[in-house]
Amino acid sequence: MTPSSSHKPSKSQRSAQAREQARLLREAQERQERRKGLLIRWGVVAAVVAILVVAGLIVTNTLRGQVPDAGPAPSGGNEYGGIVLSSSTEMESFETGDVDLATLPSDPRPAGELPPGIAASGDGEPVQVVSYVDVNCVFCAEFESTHAEQIRTWLDAGEITMEHRNVAYLDRNSSTDYSSRGANALACVAEESPEAYFDYSTGLFANYENGELDDAGLASLASTVGAADISTCLSEGTFRPWVNFTTEAAELDGITGTPTIYVDGEAVPEAIDNFAEFTQEKIDAKG
Repeated sequence: MTPSSSHKPSKSQRSAQAREQARLLREAQERQERRKGLLIRWGVVAAVVAILVVAGLIVTNTLRGQVPDAGPAPSGGNEYGGIVLSSSTEMESFETGDVDLATLPSDPRPAGELPPGIAASGDGEPVQVVSYVDVNCVFCAEFESTHAEQIRTWLDAGEITMEHRNVAYLDRNSSTDYSSRGANALACVAEESPEAYFDYSTGLFANYENGELDDAGLASLASTVGAADISTCLSEGTFRPWVNFTTEAAELDGITGTPTIYVDGEAVPEAIDNFAEFTQEKIDAKG
């Protein structure tokens, strides 16, 4: 009995199977090529994004590096980087001239030493208040909202002087260097309209909840509180060297956070909660 040939594929069947295998192989190769193409395209996109990110960082750092090391102090600005109010509409006058990063010490101040220009007031003098603040600091905004009106009352009664050392510690948290731009805006108002400085500072911190202001917003707020137009001062960054000077001086003096408040040469612990009572005690002690 001869074996049956019914289970052997015919020539046409073998040809069809070969064509099918060839088709499947071709489709597999096409899928593989498409995957390679997608990977290449996504690789190109990722590379472009990386290049743009690096370029952005380079541009940002270059712009930051364009701020000169030396520049003018604003009206009411002292040699320590502070702006000193004697009332809510008046500033003390200094002949500070230019400030220069090169004049700052190379080493930090020894731990426990007071920053320069901070001391107990003399008999018959107003209590000295010095505050290190950053316009992009949530705790500074809380301090201001809690105590601004009491500070105004003390200032206008001649019971305290109020010195703001506006630092830019939080530029690292802003894509627009808002801490520096805000501190520059404060210096612009101090220069152009010292009588409006206190209200401008209060308004700037009150805006914290609304987010960062662009230069147009900073200028608009100045106009709202009755200050002169500061648009040119903002666009030219007139007092950015001053801001850098104040910030670096504060770092060298061991100021590690904001707000840091001194009253008559003493640091106020937990300033948001204790500032009013602490300061009133100093005022009362003067009789």
